[in-house]
Amino acid sequence: MLGHRTLNAEDYFTILKRRWWIICIPVVILPIAAVGLSYTVTPEYQSQSLILIEQQKVPTDVVKAADTGDLQSHLALMTGQIEARSTLEPIVTKYNLYASQHLSMEARVALMRDPKHLTIAPLVPQIGSTGLPGFKVLFTAEDPHTAQQVCADITGLYTGTDLRERSAVAEGTTQFEQAELDEARHTLDDMGKKQAEFEQKNMGMLPGDGGNDANFLNSLSSQLDANNQQLQSLEQNRAVYQAMLAQQTQPATPAVVSAQTEQADQKQLDLLQGQLTDLQSHYTDDYPEVRSTKRQIEDLRARIAKAASAPAPPPSPTPASNRADSMATVQLRAQIHGIEQQIDEKHKMQDQITAQIRSYQGKIQASPEVAEQYKELTRDYATEQTLYDTLRAKMGQSQMSTELENRSEGEMFNVLDAASLPIDAVYPKQSVFAMGGLGGGLMLGLLIVALLEYKDTALRTERDIWAFTQLPTLAVIAWSGDVAETQQRGRVRRLFSRKTSKEALAG
Repeated sequence: MLGHRTLNAEDYFTILKRRWWIICIPVVILPIAAVGLSYTVTPEYQSQSLILIEQQKVPTDVVKAADTGDLQSHLALMTGQIEARSTLEPIVTKYNLYASQHLSMEARVALMRDPKHLTIAPLVPQIGSTGLPGFKVLFTAEDPHTAQQVCADITGLYTGTDLRERSAVAEGTTQFEQAELDEARHTLDDMGKKQAEFEQKNMGMLPGDGGNDANFLNSLSSQLDANNQQLQSLEQNRAVYQAMLAQQTQPATPAVVSAQTEQADQKQLDLLQGQLTDLQSHYTDDYPEVRSTKRQIEDLRARIAKAASAPAPPPSPTPASNRADSMATVQLRAQIHGIEQQIDEKHKMQDQITAQIRSYQGKIQASPEVAEQYKELTRDYATEQTLYDTLRAKMGQSQMSTELENRSEGEMFNVLDAASLPIDAVYPKQSVFAMGGLGGGLMLGLLIVALLEYKDTALRTERDIWAFTQLPTLAVIAWSGDVAETQQRGRVRRLFSRKTSKEALAG
């Protein structure tokens, strides 16, 4: 065809009918050649193993896993470690891989690391499941047994590395938390000692002692008031006895002495009753001072009643009177001396109570500053105690996780399918070569036909004549004759057609 017009489906069918044999030749020859070529290529065998990732057998709410990282990242890290030269070079040397290619060790390790030879293929999770269920290890080699052995070694590296890493992580975590726990315990002990020393040094001024100090202070104030009242009463008694002693030293008649004695007793009775009333307002009836005062009042009342019922003493001679006055004077002086001793004791008690009151008042005044320091100490101690308790809980969890890994009860890699022994080569495959040859032969045949049609200048149909000359066809004469005549007439017709074309263009 001259390429002077657009071809339609009929034209293509005509071309295919006329030149089909040109297409069939490469379609038949090239597949046969490709299959034959496949037998000259060195075959490659692929061994594969299947590793499943088993979940932790013990519930995670009971014992948490030691390694809680992402499985994809964990697998990528392990793959990087296994594909390192230090790991693959012993395997290359052990099985003498790629020795026929005469490459350096670096190139042989890189060739083994190539995805065409070593592939780690993660399994696709099923519908409704999360996480990585497992992965495949695939290794390709020229010998099936070598492929199986290398695949088994790499599979063992994955399972062994996973177990070692998880155990190392668990043990490392336990050691780290043990060190942190020891440090926290040491810090907590030091802070406990400081707090104890502070409490001992500032006893009575601590925040919790404020109420006790106030109660002690009130109690001491009450004791001081009672002591002052008793001291006042004793001083009054001393004054009474001193007055009585002064009267005893002066000459007097028995009636006067008796009247003075009754007057002194009545005055002492009034003082003791007032003292008893004051004591009963502060203490119960079982208090020793109350009981003693009651006993004194009863004795004094009995003496007054006895003196009132006794007959008036007769006048006595002067010597006997002097002797009686002398005995009464001695008794009064003895009573005055006893009262003075009691007064001295009350004064000492008063000084002691006053000193204690001043001490408690000083503690109460200094308590705000002490409370602030104590608050800071207790806050730091509570913080350290919380940290220590948290570390203890984590330590127990880490120990259980370590024990879990040692018992192989945690998450682990389990080899479901061991490395297989390949029977058929993965490369080359005769079917693939045959299909490739068939496709190549078809394309080559179509290309040859297209090239021949492009160079063909024959006019075979009325549409070719019209497209070339723009003249209608008057008649069509059937062609006949032998091949030589056909070729000769074809040349003549082509010459005539060219001439006609030139004339048509000139016209």
